[in-house]
Amino acid sequence: MGNSSRMLSKAQLWLSVLLLHFMEPYVCATGKLNVLFIIADDLRPALGCYSDPVVKSPNIDQLASKSTVFYNAYAQQAVCGPSRTSFLTSRRPDTTKLYDFNSYWRVSAGNYTTLPQHFKSNGYTTLSVGKVFHPGIASNHTDDYPYSWSVPPYHPPSFNYEKRKVCKNKDGTLHSNLLCPVNVSEMPLGTLPDLENAAEAVRLLKLMKDTESPFFLAVGFYKPHIPFRIPQEYLKLYPIENMTLAPDPDVPRKLPDVAYNPWTDIREREDVQALNLSFPYGPIPKDFQLRIRQHYFASVSYMDAQVGKVLQALDDLGLSQDTVVVFTSDHGWSLGEHGEWAKYSNFDVATRVPLIVYEPGVTSPLPRPGEKTFPYVNVFENTQEQFGEGYAMHTMVELVDIFPTLATVAQLPMLHHCPIPSFKVRLCTEGYSLARMLGRQERTVNHQACAYSQYPRPSDTIQQNSDLPNLADIRIMGYSLRSNDYRYTVWVSFDPIHFQANLTDIHAGELYILSEDPGQDNNVFDEFTHDLALLKLGIQPQWTETLKQHLMYFSATSKTKWTL
Repeated sequence: MGNSSRMLSKAQLWLSVLLLHFMEPYVCATGKLNVLFIIADDLRPALGCYSDPVVKSPNIDQLASKSTVFYNAYAQQAVCGPSRTSFLTSRRPDTTKLYDFNSYWRVSAGNYTTLPQHFKSNGYTTLSVGKVFHPGIASNHTDDYPYSWSVPPYHPPSFNYEKRKVCKNKDGTLHSNLLCPVNVSEMPLGTLPDLENAAEAVRLLKLMKDTESPFFLAVGFYKPHIPFRIPQEYLKLYPIENMTLAPDPDVPRKLPDVAYNPWTDIREREDVQALNLSFPYGPIPKDFQLRIRQHYFASVSYMDAQVGKVLQALDDLGLSQDTVVVFTSDHGWSLGEHGEWAKYSNFDVATRVPLIVYEPGVTSPLPRPGEKTFPYVNVFENTQEQFGEGYAMHTMVELVDIFPTLATVAQLPMLHHCPIPSFKVRLCTEGYSLARMLGRQERTVNHQACAYSQYPRPSDTIQQNSDLPNLADIRIMGYSLRSNDYRYTVWVSFDPIHFQANLTDIHAGELYILSEDPGQDNNVFDEFTHDLALLKLGIQPQWTETLKQHLMYFSATSKTKWTL
């Protein structure tokens, strides 16, 4: 071998060593990336990283600065059980057959493989802390153990007191209130559920640090779900004199009755009952509205602090360089917009959620030795700290996209798109993998992308059970499409025995032009002569495609320059 050949060979060797050095984290992590899946409860994108001007959420903001942030992510139904079952199986509610809390999909719909089950089947240790699946019948009273989890899920003991009379009024008497700031030391067991959740998550991370098995750890925080039982000091972050009402606190004049949710769950709380509110519209007195908003924002900051503890532990244990982190919520929550409170609707405030995905080495450079990725930020000491925005994505995405995305990132067997019908198909997805969008700048928004949600109602008129009808009482389904330019909802008849909607029997509709009406307050659906025209379009095998056709009709017949 000549000198030049030996020199080339030596150079190639050093190049190989150099490449191996830089690729080592990826080589070691191939197919073995850990997953930390954090789920908040009832959290709309009221976060600093989503440009909320009021909320203080420094730990989630820090996560977002090193992640891809999806600014237009939507839940498939704005209520806990159906939404969680939907995104944990990657199937829409019509496929899980769950619209309330009263059935288990493996029995009532199909024996679908779940997100954690898919990881468990591929060699992962799967662990659950707090509220991941909805408890009760909806997850077989076991949080779907042992199908989805390697060990029984953890539930904090203090949650047993969440709805008890532990909220102290000014006179010292205890009540079951909506607004419930507390002295934690005075609480039963001397703690709160999300404090316990954070501690258990940290404990499990320490246990998993030196194991050979990769882990999938899901942590479900209970806040900002009502009641707002939180440490009282978080209220200091939001002085009541700084609080404002929702920008559109009145019920829209053209809102169909079937679309309104009368927020019956908060009416059941003792402090709300004392207001003696009229049904169904109220309204809630303005001073109490301000206090609700104050307590919701404080609950978000409290939850953010618990997220920060878990992320700091991930960092301190050296796990942040080979762990994918996903942060999201099951759905949003109305804070007085449209005269509504809670969830139970198809409006953006109820269906839009945060979705933040951190992939080490992709959405953020791998940390240098000794460098921290997620140092804990104390909201009481670092209120002015600013973070970058990470990679921003404005294309419409859905929670059913999480399952295929994580499977792709972890290099697990690929999920195929579900056929129609798919009740007998155990593993498939009704979403799409977002993996290719991670760590990339969005040059153009995909205006063809849409997100879909739905909500059931028992009647055209507002009833006591309008918010959460049992399956047997559902008579109308509101199918909703959200594009970059529109929010379109059609309320049609529904047969709960055969799980069949009749899209030719339209009871009411909503159409909002977002360029002119971002708050979705001016319904222009009835400005079109549409009944016969919509019927002529026909019904597609999937309601999602039918709604797309409807929207194309509205666009084509409008004199306004709307674009899909």
